[in-house]
Amino acid sequence: MTESTKKRLVDTKMVPLPSTSIVPERDLGKRPVLETRHLGIEFGGLKAVEDFNIAVGPTEICGLIGPNGAGKTTVFNLLTKVYQPTTGTVLIDGKDTSGMTTEQANRMGIARTFQNIRLFGNMTVEDNVRIGLHNQIRYGTPAGIFRLPQYWKAEKKMHERSLELLSIFGMQDMADVKAGSLPYGAQRRLEIVRALATNPSLLLLDEPAAGMNPHETEELMQNIIKIRDQFQIAVMLIEHDMNLVMGICEGICVLNYGRIIAKGTPEEIQQNPVVIEAYLGSQKKEGEA
Repeated sequence: MTESTKKRLVDTKMVPLPSTSIVPERDLGKRPVLETRHLGIEFGGLKAVEDFNIAVGPTEICGLIGPNGAGKTTVFNLLTKVYQPTTGTVLIDGKDTSGMTTEQANRMGIARTFQNIRLFGNMTVEDNVRIGLHNQIRYGTPAGIFRLPQYWKAEKKMHERSLELLSIFGMQDMADVKAGSLPYGAQRRLEIVRALATNPSLLLLDEPAAGMNPHETEELMQNIIKIRDQFQIAVMLIEHDMNLVMGICEGICVLNYGRIIAKGTPEEIQQNPVVIEAYLGSQKKEGEA
């Protein structure tokens, strides 16, 4: 691990909301981009997620961690309306998403990547990004059929925007490459770019560093901060790489058996005995080798 990775990349003071949540000091007084209230879901009587309460500031980088099977991806599925909750509420920018579809939630400003990459492998890198732009740049059916000036203007705008987004990861020169032929790490990055193309206010990243080498992971950390700063959006990530989580996350929520067992700053989470026992590993008994 390099010295730059050992050192925290962000140093933000976290302050309490008038609840059990904390947000970055710079977001105090602003409406949370995400708020959940008593969120839960059951599958056949089994409570996969229960009483999940969290608030995320509009420019916060937030971590959701926990053991395998703790319910982290289920939470993401609830937030993006892949699953409809059994109990509770999800608010995006203060608006209730009850009964909404995944597409409607995306239009409200929530976008995600997946634990298992879901790109269109036979399409080019640029076309994958353009899919994310479909709800922002439009032209009428006649303009598309007859290739009217509105069509070419929109196509030019989408091309320029796609290359601009790809340049975040230095991928603009790969625009014409088939997405399925990219190395694994590049496919991960392309998924993030495609999600950004939908113009979200909250970006959910499900294990973004999975399969990446240490150099790629460190670069990813820098780019997540760059995305937050450049787009002024919130980022919530699920990740098992604790160097990444502790290096860039400002607030961390720890999940175990579908319930939140701790919320706090990286320093608080690292020192929390409940978290140490449940996730980071039991503290060794005195005198134990």
